[in-house]
Amino acid sequence: MKTVAGPTDRVVVVGAGLSGLAAALYLTGAGRTVTLLERADHVGGRVGVHRGPDYEIDSGATVLTLPELVTDALAAVGRTPESCSLRIHRLAPSYHARFADGADIRVFADAETMAAEVARVCGPAEARRYRRLRDWLARIYAAEFTEFMDTNFDSPLDMVREPRKRAALLDLVRLGGFGRLGARVGQILGDRRLARLFTFQALYAGLPPAEALAVYGAIPHMDTSLGVYFPEGGMRAVAAAMAAAFTDAGGTLELDTEVVGIDYAGRRARRVCTADGRAIDCDAVVLTADLGSIERFGVRRRRWLRASPSAVVAHGTVPAEVAARWPVQAHHTIDFGAAWDATFAELTARRGRLMSDPSLLLTRPALTDPDLFIDRPDGRHEPFSLLAPCPNLVAAPLDWERIGPSYLRELLAVLEQRGYTGITAHFTVDHLDTPRTWQAKGMLAGTPFSAAHVFRQTGPFRPRNFPASSDNVVIAGCGTVPGVGVPTVLLSGKLAATRITGDVSPASGETAPTMALGFPAKH
Repeated sequence: MKTVAGPTDRVVVVGAGLSGLAAALYLTGAGRTVTLLERADHVGGRVGVHRGPDYEIDSGATVLTLPELVTDALAAVGRTPESCSLRIHRLAPSYHARFADGADIRVFADAETMAAEVARVCGPAEARRYRRLRDWLARIYAAEFTEFMDTNFDSPLDMVREPRKRAALLDLVRLGGFGRLGARVGQILGDRRLARLFTFQALYAGLPPAEALAVYGAIPHMDTSLGVYFPEGGMRAVAAAMAAAFTDAGGTLELDTEVVGIDYAGRRARRVCTADGRAIDCDAVVLTADLGSIERFGVRRRRWLRASPSAVVAHGTVPAEVAARWPVQAHHTIDFGAAWDATFAELTARRGRLMSDPSLLLTRPALTDPDLFIDRPDGRHEPFSLLAPCPNLVAAPLDWERIGPSYLRELLAVLEQRGYTGITAHFTVDHLDTPRTWQAKGMLAGTPFSAAHVFRQTGPFRPRNFPASSDNVVIAGCGTVPGVGVPTVLLSGKLAATRITGDVSPASGETAPTMALGFPAKH
């Protein structure tokens, strides 16, 4: 594995998202002097926070999987979640799915409970097919995790030169991992509604299930078999705990500090320059800037990157008595429209369109963490988020400042028709994010999901975390290996740190694939 040559005593990490926090923890634990710079007034990055008038709500990722990766990062500096007052609970159900025909399916991580749920809705024969699918997804994940996800690549040839990677590659070939996810799931399951629950996650990778490689079965395995989790206080509590562990271990964290450039001496970064006129000396840099803005730091990126779809996200509050009458009472609800293939085509086509029959994610965190309820003079309210996937700005350069509010009204009207009575009149929206929001933050094509995981942007073909443009700048985040998602960006921070420390041993040993075969894990 290629590592940073020369001294690496002083490291500057740019960006205190989850990848930057993970990198900072691993580097500090390895004895480096680390300065972590963040332009916002809080840590978390894409796992951020919106502050309402009398409440806070997660403004980014709301789905946590593989929380043992958080434990690993904390352990790098001798801390545990408990010592950081971080309490994480498994959701049961992980999701509640509603379908246009009136059916609903709850998704449980426990195999027996989920099989019973499938039998209830789809019949005992489909429950047996579900067990086959669960086993296949677990095997895909077990073959993939250590040698495809928790690993650094110097070249695609690493997959055939290194014996363990070569063995993992052969396992994936035997499992059909380089076929198509949608087709493979469709061969096992007979109920198309159930198949949606094990393929919609392809959108996280920026692809329709019909195009996504079957290796991305690792994502629905994490989602549906290993469990979805939620930390008390919200997802932002994870970032806060990691930041506290970092500073308690002697790291320096500076908020409200924007990095405007990097000074180089030849191919080597020597100083990180901030907007307030300072220059911070360094021996190495971990850069977590999005691929859409990374070049201003002297890092060249691939010219032709295909970006993932984006999202419209509304945050606000709703009266608890109104939400209590909705057809589903769950932390996460996926409300599917009748369309499926057409929806993915609209979102992922090179000339994208807004969904004609929306599938939506509704998040109600106070149902899991009652401390998040808001007591007001006019009664109890709860924080509420609505996410609607949409095309990115390259595929559909829409005027979101003009159409954003009206599109949100259309989405709320759809939900009203689907039985969420009162949502149109009583959902008070305090914050609306659109592709323009993400673009203003420097994100590629106005999407928070970065580069799509098409084959040429997957695994060893994804933008590398040790770019050839410098000798001591390493990148981390969802735009590099291993990819998009909370677990993967945590891994990306660790992998970036190992480029500096040279320590390539897995943080939690070789346990993650074993856990995939049925033991409790954290999402």
